[in-house]
Amino acid sequence: RTAQRNNSPRYMLTYIVLLGFHWESASISYSINEEANKGTVVGNIANDLHLSIQELETRDLQIVSSNRKKYFDVDLRRGSLVVNDRIDREELCPNTAQCLLRIQAVLNNPMVVHRIEVRVVDINDNSPEFIEKYYSLNISESVSPGDRYFLPIAEDADIGINTVKSYKLSQNEHFSLDVQSDREHGVFAELVLNKALDREKQPIIRLNLTAVDGGKPARSGTLQLNVNVIDANDNTPTFSKSLYKVRVSENAASGETVIKLNATDLDEGINSKLSYYFIKRGNSDPSNIFVLNQETGEITVKAELDYEETSAYEVRVQAMDQGPVPRSAHAKVLIEIIDVNDNAPEISVTSLMTPVKEDADIGTIVALVTVSDKDGGNNGVTNSIVVGSVPFKLKSNYKNDYSLVVDGPLDRENISFYNVTIKATDEGSPPLSSIRVITVEVSDVNDNAPHFMEPVINVFVKENSPTGSIICKISAMDPDLQSNARLSYSLLDSVPRNNPISSVLNINSETGEIVSLQSFNFEELKTFQFKVQATDSGVPPLSSNVTVNVLVLDENDNVPTILAPYSEHGSVNSENIPYSAEAGYFVAKIRAVDADSGYNALLSYHLSEPKGNNLFRIGTSTGEIRTKRRMSDNDLKTHPLVVLVSDNGEPSLSATVSIDVVVVESTADIQTPFRHVPVKEDSFSDLNLYLLIAIVSVSVIFLLSLISLIAVRCHRTDGSFSRYSAPMITTHPDGSWSYSKSTQQYDVCFSSDTLKSDVVVFPGPFPPVDTLPNKDKVGYAWL
Repeated sequence: RTAQRNNSPRYMLTYIVLLGFHWESASISYSINEEANKGTVVGNIANDLHLSIQELETRDLQIVSSNRKKYFDVDLRRGSLVVNDRIDREELCPNTAQCLLRIQAVLNNPMVVHRIEVRVVDINDNSPEFIEKYYSLNISESVSPGDRYFLPIAEDADIGINTVKSYKLSQNEHFSLDVQSDREHGVFAELVLNKALDREKQPIIRLNLTAVDGGKPARSGTLQLNVNVIDANDNTPTFSKSLYKVRVSENAASGETVIKLNATDLDEGINSKLSYYFIKRGNSDPSNIFVLNQETGEITVKAELDYEETSAYEVRVQAMDQGPVPRSAHAKVLIEIIDVNDNAPEISVTSLMTPVKEDADIGTIVALVTVSDKDGGNNGVTNSIVVGSVPFKLKSNYKNDYSLVVDGPLDRENISFYNVTIKATDEGSPPLSSIRVITVEVSDVNDNAPHFMEPVINVFVKENSPTGSIICKISAMDPDLQSNARLSYSLLDSVPRNNPISSVLNINSETGEIVSLQSFNFEELKTFQFKVQATDSGVPPLSSNVTVNVLVLDENDNVPTILAPYSEHGSVNSENIPYSAEAGYFVAKIRAVDADSGYNALLSYHLSEPKGNNLFRIGTSTGEIRTKRRMSDNDLKTHPLVVLVSDNGEPSLSATVSIDVVVVESTADIQTPFRHVPVKEDSFSDLNLYLLIAIVSVSVIFLLSLISLIAVRCHRTDGSFSRYSAPMITTHPDGSWSYSKSTQQYDVCFSSDTLKSDVVVFPGPFPPVDTLPNKDKVGYAWL
């Protein structure tokens, strides 16, 4: 159908609807004058595509073509196709009657491609031109009126009405012009002699030949003719035919004979001896392609023939005698070139829409492909396919136009790009083919969540580590790319000992380094758990979590504390013993505790006394001070003792207490509510009975506890976080026992040389790493 644009007849629109899978194609035709100004409206593409202005923007209308320049663009505000660059028809389509620019309008969401043909209308912007400024003719004065002479033709780059339409000759009394036309050169002129020449009156005649085109206003070009009047021959040579037709294959070898011309002359002698020449007309010089033997008139092949470049040659030849005043005859030779299949198909990519997203739907257009073959007939018919196993295929759009579309699922993590091989084969004999490789890159989408190497990470942190210390570094991996693989780390809410995890730890969101915001105290917090979340920067973001168990390791940071009644700092305590005290007499019992755990809390007692004093001894684990022998007259009455209480930490910490032991004469002078002098009684006292019951009870409880713990250890669950290894019992030289388990250690101390026995239990620190359960499933980190 035909539509008017802006009430101007030059805007013509024709729709040709082509049906295809995922292809909606309408062939739209416009016309525009060459040299139109930039911004000139070609047509209302929005109306012709039945789209609104808003749809043009939302569907991202784009104009693509295979030309080097972008001659057209879209004015999205008006919905118009406008001129974007200078259009020179003579540059685009030289020596061609019709000039068409083929472009494609691509719409997205969904993807639709429309073919658009813009006919470039010629304007008269070129003047006729002669190749030579001067042309000379030698004409015998004996020539009769009516003789004709070929004149050079003028070339005009324009076409149609704007090309050369007529010739004019300057006013003279001897010559006139006969203007004719033929298929190859269009309008040409012959010089006709109207009146006999007289060399004695006028030996040289100067004329002006003017070529005029049909444009409005008309343009013209001028050639100066110099006619030299000479005296010679009576008879003109004659060809056997005025038109010779011959056919030759385009693969003809150099030197192969095309045709042999024959001309005769009725004169005799030198005036009848003929020579043959090509007549050069305009830009066409047949001597570049063929060779004409001047003596025999035989035309042979000189250069390579190409049917695709020129399918036929129209050659004009001249036979000239050798008389004093040579006379000549002219003939036309039409040489047709026979096509052979010597051109492989050419594959061009007019638009490559890469990279393509890895979640692209099947049928998504990746590239627009055009296949052409310069040969004719079946030699120019092509078939195109995609070679190899790739998730792409070719879909025919219109004749030799194809779309390369997605034909299977894409996964960038497996294959990030494809080298798609397109093969085009013609139907010639033998067939020729060509291959074009298109690299299609696959862009990443956020389809992979971050991944931690282990589901649980155990971190061991020493207590009293400085604030700001890096306790561990969390790392996750993401197989995606760029922002989709850029991870940030964060702490999920957790409340160890009623404190938000954000007040205890901080994590570097970029590196995953976890930094302590406070110093940990094993005595207050032994273990806590939290989760770290790794989140990528994709849209939408994906994340995953890992559980982190923090175990605080005990340090020997607490000095033993002396218990009452000897706990007053800086005071000197006094104890009295009778002079008659036997060896092993109970003097005092020092009690101390240590806030640490395990061996850091296992205390030992020692006497720090002057040299030579061997009257007293102290139980290293019980803290009981007893006499080592009976008193003697040489002993002092007052014995200052310094008791050193030390733990088993590294380094060891200690505390001291001072006791003055005063020797009195009688037991009546001993006044202390805290101890009793051992009295040898014949009968079994109530105190001894209570002590015996206490010792037996403690022993039974200890044995039952030991048996229960061993049974629980034997039946523990592998996944338990709190049960790590079998209990261990260690005996000490002083009679004490130590009971330890991987998560807790207890030191149990008994004394057998006193009436008072104590059970002392010391909690221990965490075990070494190799005693933890499920080592294959749990990660570890030490500070």
